[in-house]
Order: sequence, then structure tokens, then C-alpha cells
Amino acid sequence: MKFTYKAERDGETYTDTIEATDRFEVYRHVRAEGGAVISVISEKQNNWSVTYWNSKFSTVKEHDKIVFASNLAAMISAGLPISRALSVAERQAKNPKLKSVILHVRGDIQKGGTFHEALGRFPDVFSKLFVAMVRAGEESGTLDEALTTVGNQLQRSYELKKKIKGALIYPSIIVVAIVGIGFLMMTEVVPTLSKTFTELGADLPKATQAIINVSDFLVNYTLLVLLGVLGAVAGVYGILRTAGGQRGRDKILLSTPLIGELVKEINAARTARTFASLLAAGVDILTALQITGEVVQNHYHKDVLKAAAEKVQKGGQLSDTFMKREDLYPPLMGEMIAVGEETGALADMLLRVATFYESEVEQKTKNMSTIIEPFLMLLIGVTVGFFAVAMIGPIYSLSEAF
Repeated sequence: MKFTYKAERDGETYTDTIEATDRFEVYRHVRAEGGAVISVISEKQNNWSVTYWNSKFSTVKEHDKIVFASNLAAMISAGLPISRALSVAERQAKNPKLKSVILHVRGDIQKGGTFHEALGRFPDVFSKLFVAMVRAGEESGTLDEALTTVGNQLQRSYELKKKIKGALIYPSIIVVAIVGIGFLMMTEVVPTLSKTFTELGADLPKATQAIINVSDFLVNYTLLVLLGVLGAVAGVYGILRTAGGQRGRDKILLSTPLIGELVKEINAARTARTFASLLAAGVDILTALQITGEVVQNHYHKDVLKAAAEKVQKGGQLSDTFMKREDLYPPLMGEMIAVGEETGALADMLLRVATFYESEVEQKTKNMSTIIEPFLMLLIGVTVGFFAVAMIGPIYSLSEAF
């Protein structure tokens, strides 16, 4: 149950909210803080309230996690106890689910638990990377630095995703517009022209007849077509949920011109930054490789990281695995790791690699719209030209005949 209490400490009055089993636990908590309770109000959860259901079914966005990590790092660095810092973070949080999670985390810490164990209870909110970094910070006494590193890591990842999504928005809008206009043309315009051709008894070319046949099918079986499209989308989604489907998707992406090279650089940047952040926080190399493998999305890159962990476990060089898989990781990755191993500055070398490939990805995503635009214009031109020749051509022929 949640309790909001008003207390006095060192002549100052303050208000806070905690999760406790009863009022006596609230009094014990305040006394442990060196304060005296003035008033306590219980906040019974209403299972029918919008806030309750929001906290259950809403999601915590990447940006919310970045703000949480950054603000918590700043407060701990300023000398606030973790429990007090979490209380402030809970009041600042706008997301109802995050507020609920922070409240539970704070309650676990007040009961004697560690911060990373409390975060680990919410794997849908805090990734293994987040938990591992916090654990390393707790054990080394540099929790504020660990949280700052986590915030920076999440920020870089968030910005990279935004740039990639931004580059895909324009092509996606064009493709959706083409499909939508094409469907309307086939179901509204073509039937009218087809009726005119039939009334005039025109001898139609094969291309025109093919368009009319497709149009008739769409008009007569509209519901069936829509259900078929939904079924196909659901089928593809289901296949992509399986391990085999995901590997097939990853293989196609890596083999696609332009996109394949971009996928390699994105995974190189993500691998380098995640691995570097974990090593800098004091996480051992095998655990860092395992967590990095979970962060990287492409299954073929996961295989490389798994092989690298096995190589290191047997006493081999980490760089050897990356140098052998230059079909997936750029040559610079293996070379910089080798330099890092030789100089003892592996984390620094990986950060340089991450910065370099993040810049490369940023530049390529900026140019993506420029590269794709001519192909889209060509596609539109060919589609419109084919339709014009197939449907308008017979009209001119009929007009000349009369």
C-alpha cells in the first residue's frame, strides 16, 4: 500500500510517498531517516482508476529511461541517498508505469535490497545492460558514473533509432500513397472506363484487359482481398516471431544492396558502444560479451559475439574472431580491438569505433532519402505511364474511329 507522509527533520518539513505494509513501517522508515512523523495518509489503490490501468498496461519509452538515469545520476552525484533520489525521480516521472516501477524499486531498497536487484525485477523496463551497469557501479562505489554512462548509452541508441526511422518515413509515405491511390483507381476509375469500353464494343489490348480483370476481381471480392492482405501481414508477423524467420529476415537485410552495408555499420556501432560502456563500468569481458549479444538485434552478429566469448574463454584473442568475420563487421572493428588488447585500452578503442560508425550511419541515413527518391520517382513514372497507355490509349483509338 502507498502512504504519503509529512515529517520534520533538522527543523525542516518535507513530504514523501513510500510503499509500505502498514503505518508502523512508515514510522520506522522516518525514524531511520532521522525524522519525526507529523501526519500519514494511506492511498488505497483503486483497481478501476485510469491511473491504475495506465500503470499496468502503458509502456516506458526510451526517452523516459534516459531522463530517469540522467536525473538519478545527477542527484546521487550531489550527495542524495539513493532512496531520497528515487523519491524525487518518482515525483518527476510523467509516465504512470515508470512511477509505479520506481515506487516498487524504492520499496525494495528500503527493505534492504540492492538497487540492481530491485531493477532486475522489471526486465520489461530495465534491460540486462541497464542492470549490469548499475550493479558494476554499486560494487565499485561509482553508481553516479555508471548511471551517467547508462544514460549516454541509451541516448546514443535512441538518437540512432530516430535517425533511421526518420530516413524511412519519406519512402514509407510514398509507398503507402502509391498503394492507396492505385487501389482507388482500380476500384473507382477503371470500372467506369471498363463499362464505357463494353458499351462501345472496343477491341482492347492485352494490357488493358489485364488491368480490367484485376479491377473486376478487386471490386467483386474486396472483402476477400482485404482479409487476404491482413492474413498475409499476420502470417509474415508470425513467421518473423520465430527464430528461423528472424534469421531469414536478417539474411535478406544483409544481402540487400545499400541496406546491407548500413545494417553492418549499425550493428558495429551498437556492439562497440555497448561493449565499451560495460567494460568501462567494470563488467568482466565474458559478461559484457553476453549482454552485448542480447542488445545487438541481428542474429548473425549475435553469433559472432557468442563465438568471441567462447574464444576468450579458451584463452584466445578477442580480435581474432572479429577479423575472421569481416563479412559482418567492418575491418576497422577487428583492427581497433587488436590495438586495444595490445595497449590495454580496449574500452577507449571501442568508443572510437562506435563514434566513427555512428557518424557514418548518421551521414548515410541523411543521404538515404536522396538515394531512394529517384527510384521512387521512376517507379511512379512507370506505373502512371503503364496505366495511361493501357487505359487512355484505347479511348484515343475509339475517338479517332468515330
